[in-house]
Amino acid sequence: MFNKKWCCVHQGAVLNKTEQQKKATVVSKHSVPLCLGDHMRLFVFHGSLCLSASGEMERKMPSGNNFMDLVGRRYALDPSIDNPEVATKYIGSVEEAEKNQGLTVFETGQKKIEKRKKFKENDASNIDGFLGPWAKYVDEKEVAKPSEEEQKELDEITAKRQKRGKLEDDKPGEEKTILHVKEMYDYQGRSYLHVPQDVGVNLRSTMPPEKCYLPKKQIHVWSGHTKGVSAVRLFPLSGHMLLSCSMDCKIKLWEVYGDRRCLRTFIGHGKAVRDICFNNAGTRFLSAAYDRYIKLWDTETGQCISRFTNRKVPYCVKFNPDEDKQNLFVAGMSDKKIVQWDIRSGEIVQEYDRHLGAVNTIVFVDENRRFVSTSDDKSLRVWEWDIPVDFKYIAEPSMHSMPAVTLSPNGKWLACQSMDNQILIFGAQNRFRLNKKKIFKGHMVAGYACQVDFSPDMSYVISGDADGKLNIWDWKTTKLYSRIKAHDKVCIGAVWHPHETSKVITCGWDGLIKLWD
Repeated sequence: MFNKKWCCVHQGAVLNKTEQQKKATVVSKHSVPLCLGDHMRLFVFHGSLCLSASGEMERKMPSGNNFMDLVGRRYALDPSIDNPEVATKYIGSVEEAEKNQGLTVFETGQKKIEKRKKFKENDASNIDGFLGPWAKYVDEKEVAKPSEEEQKELDEITAKRQKRGKLEDDKPGEEKTILHVKEMYDYQGRSYLHVPQDVGVNLRSTMPPEKCYLPKKQIHVWSGHTKGVSAVRLFPLSGHMLLSCSMDCKIKLWEVYGDRRCLRTFIGHGKAVRDICFNNAGTRFLSAAYDRYIKLWDTETGQCISRFTNRKVPYCVKFNPDEDKQNLFVAGMSDKKIVQWDIRSGEIVQEYDRHLGAVNTIVFVDENRRFVSTSDDKSLRVWEWDIPVDFKYIAEPSMHSMPAVTLSPNGKWLACQSMDNQILIFGAQNRFRLNKKKIFKGHMVAGYACQVDFSPDMSYVISGDADGKLNIWDWKTTKLYSRIKAHDKVCIGAVWHPHETSKVITCGWDGLIKLWD
């Protein structure tokens, strides 16, 4: 009968359409079962139904939240009743129909949520007032402010955090000092700062020894530190005393001549001490430690005069060597800055902020008008004093980090301990060029900031290494002359005594300081 056409019954109306016009149609809420002969059948399904020309049925599933609602509804209006006065009759589950008051899924669905209203001003000729698609919502809040409850929670969290932080690093360690000798002053009232004159060498001389020789044997060991020694510094000019700082958080002052006793211990840092530096007279010194404090000490009395911090770890510290600038010092910090402090006020007076990594060393050159700094960023920068812009920047792709730098006694050269196991020499006057003829190799130093030094007559270069050996090179030929097994662990420091022909002091991570001659 309906061979090439198909039919949809909808509230009593019959619609005929050809295949070409439409492939399928949807049977809606009031459709009823109807037999269409052999080729076509129509079924009612909970939801929508499609009927194709071949008589195949396709479901159109309801979407979203309505699905669960649809499954429960098994009734429909009876389309055979045309009289509006007759009470509405239902086909299917009449009980459910009455329970739901005959409402369909489409009538009981959730109301549409009203769209948020925006301010409107679409007149483009209004230059100042035009809003267009960028208009704000009417109920939009400009400031995101936490509610009272949220604010309470936030306050509790921040308070907890602050308490945690305080436990770690708020208060500087309490400073104290121990005097290890019976009498602070001798029969003439002189303290240990007095330069001795009965040691066989003129320690007040400004002239270096004429000729230096290679040290051969160990003649003394200073022991007292319980952990590795990180640096040693000789007393300025005379070198009659030795200051050492260690990972046991202590600083010790030793005699270099006579009985070679430990004179005084300075206690006050909470963590390992990284660097120390005397002022020109030797009456005071600075110490920098991993507890983030730099402390100024009185060498004679052991009193801690003042403390400086910017909440970062200081890696190196240096007084300005000029006599009229002894109240100023610079420190290379872990936050890539070089910070300049004034001792009198305790204030930071300058920041040199150009490095891209933690600052490792600071060395004054060119009659103290400039200083050179090296960093983990593998560069070397030269600065004019008090001008926070580097006027010279040296960085080659082949360069490695240089965490230890020393100025030669004649002030012409900088010896830099490079992390590719060699010592590089840069000119210290004007051009700061790398001297390619002077490269000192043959030691294993990668990963350690082993100190380099020169003999006073400029004939030898010395350095410790990772194996605990003391290496000595000839300055002219760059030949490695001698390797002495000095320490069981890393030999981190090596200093040639400025008035002696062959006395070298080394320190290592085995906690010992040794004197070689």
